[in-house]
Amino acid sequence: MNNNLFKTASTPLEQNYLKNEYERFNEVRHHIVNELKEQVEHILIDIDSNPVVSGRIKNFSSYFSKYLRLLKMGMKDPKISDLLGIRIICPFIEDLAAAEDLIIKKFDVLEREVKGHYTFKEFGYESTHLLIKLPSSIIEKYGDPDTDIAEIQIRTILQDAWAEVEHELVYKAEFSPFDEPMKRKLAAVNASLSLADIIFQEIRSYQRKYSKELGKRRESFFQKIEESTDELLFSSPQTNEAKLHFDVNNELADVHFDYNNVTIDDLLVNALSAHNQNRFGEAINQYTKILELKLISTDPSGQRSESDRLIRSIIYKHRGMANFACSQYSEAISDFSSSLDFDSGSYKAAYYRGVVHSVLKQYSHAIDDYSLSLSINPYQSFCLFRRGQAYYHIGDYPQALADCENSLALEPNNNSTSKFKDLLLEKLRM
Repeated sequence: MNNNLFKTASTPLEQNYLKNEYERFNEVRHHIVNELKEQVEHILIDIDSNPVVSGRIKNFSSYFSKYLRLLKMGMKDPKISDLLGIRIICPFIEDLAAAEDLIIKKFDVLEREVKGHYTFKEFGYESTHLLIKLPSSIIEKYGDPDTDIAEIQIRTILQDAWAEVEHELVYKAEFSPFDEPMKRKLAAVNASLSLADIIFQEIRSYQRKYSKELGKRRESFFQKIEESTDELLFSSPQTNEAKLHFDVNNELADVHFDYNNVTIDDLLVNALSAHNQNRFGEAINQYTKILELKLISTDPSGQRSESDRLIRSIIYKHRGMANFACSQYSEAISDFSSSLDFDSGSYKAAYYRGVVHSVLKQYSHAIDDYSLSLSINPYQSFCLFRRGQAYYHIGDYPQALADCENSLALEPNNNSTSKFKDLLLEKLRM
C-alpha cells in the first residue's frame, strides 16, 4: 500500500483539487448520461414488460470515498469505472437476459460481472454489471467527460429494492460481523425476495401459456362460426351438417386423465390445450371436472362469492364452445345459458348462444340473443353482422341492411359484411 499517496489524497489541498477536476466535467457528463439513457431505452423498447431505465453520475462524496479505497489498495492513479451509470430495472427474471443481450449487441462491453455475494456485509442480492465503452459519437457530440467507460446495472425490481435498503443498512453503517441474529434476519429477507422473484416469473410464464392456449381456442371457435353460419347464407340450401359432427361419447371413452393432486389452473390449461388440439371430448370432460370442484369459498351468508360466479360463468362458456365445436348444439345452448345465469353481463355468452340458434335455423331466438348481447355491449361489429344475417333469413331485409351498415361503420374493411350488404341491396331492388 502506498501510504504517502493515501495521506496526500486525504489532505484538503488534494481533495479540493479532485473536486475542482470533478466539477469541471460535470455538465458534459450530465449530457452524456442523458443521451446514453435515451439510447438504452430505445433498444429495450421491444421488451414487453417495459423495463425502467435511469441514469446517474456518481456524486463527489462517493467518488472521493472510492478514490481513497483504491489508493489504499495500492493503485497509484485510480480510475473510477462507474462514474457514469445506467440502471435497468426489469419486472421479471426472464427480462434480465433479454436486456443484457440487447446491450451486448448495441455497445462494446469491456467487462461483465454478476454480483451476488454472501459475506456478512453482502447478503446475496444479485445484479449484473456491464462496463461499456462510451460510443465515440456521444463523446464527439458533447465533449470529453474525463472517462471513456460507463457502467450499466441490470436488476429486477426486487433485486433493486434489496440493493437500496442494503446500502443504507450495511454499507453506510458500522455493521458488526458478530451480530448473528441480525445477519439471519437480513438473510431471511433476502431469501424471501429471491423466492418472490421466482414466483412472479412462474406466474408470468403460466399467464403466457394460458393466453397462448386461449388465443388458439378462440381462433378455432370463430372458424367454426364462420363455417356454420356463412354456409347457411352464401352456399346451397342443403347444409352438410355431417361434416361438422362426430361422436363425442366415443371420444370421451378413451380419455384417462389423473385428476389427483392437480390445481384448477392445471385443469383449465389442460382443457384449453385439449380444446386447441381438437380433442373436444377431453376438453368437455375437464371443464366438467372443474365445475364439479369447489372453486372458491362461499361468502358469510352461504351464497356463492362473486369471484366464484364469474369463474363458473367463464368455464361454462368454454365448455359451450367445446360442445359447439363438436356440434353438440343443445348442450352448447345449455352451457351458454348457464354462463349467463352466473354472469348476466356476459355478452359473449349471449352472442355465442345466438350463433348456435342461427345454426339450428331458430332465427327468432338468435335475434333475441344477439339483441341481448348488443344491449350489454353495443360496439360489436360481428354481433350486428350475425343479427343482420338472422333478419335476412326471416325476410326482414330493411332491418338486416340497418345492422349490416352499423357493422360496417364499426369495421369498414370487413369483406364478409360488404359481401352481405351487396346481397341485401340486390334483394331490396327486386
